[in-house]
Amino acid sequence: MAAAWRGRRVYGADLDDPGPVPGHSYVKLVGGPLDGRLLDVTGWSSLELADGALLLSELGAFGPGGRCAYEPADADGVYPTWFGWRGDVP
Repeated sequence: MAAAWRGRRVYGADLDDPGPVPGHSYVKLVGGPLDGRLLDVTGWSSLELADGALLLSELGAFGPGGRCAYEPADADGVYPTWFGWRGDVP
């Protein structure tokens, strides 16, 4: 996975989270510590979508400061609807 950490918005991470914003684009995170949450991919290029995402998460195997790797899992469409978990990295 070539994606580097950039500011990413994951919905469903906090109990007081306002939720998805109308007019934005999201992919569902499937598997791993962020399972079921939505990642805001509004404005991402097709190359960025193909790279997937490294997302900071205190819930992963490496605790605070660790990252969870997610990659597009449904490559049959032009625009992925979900990213599958590929593992945790320090």
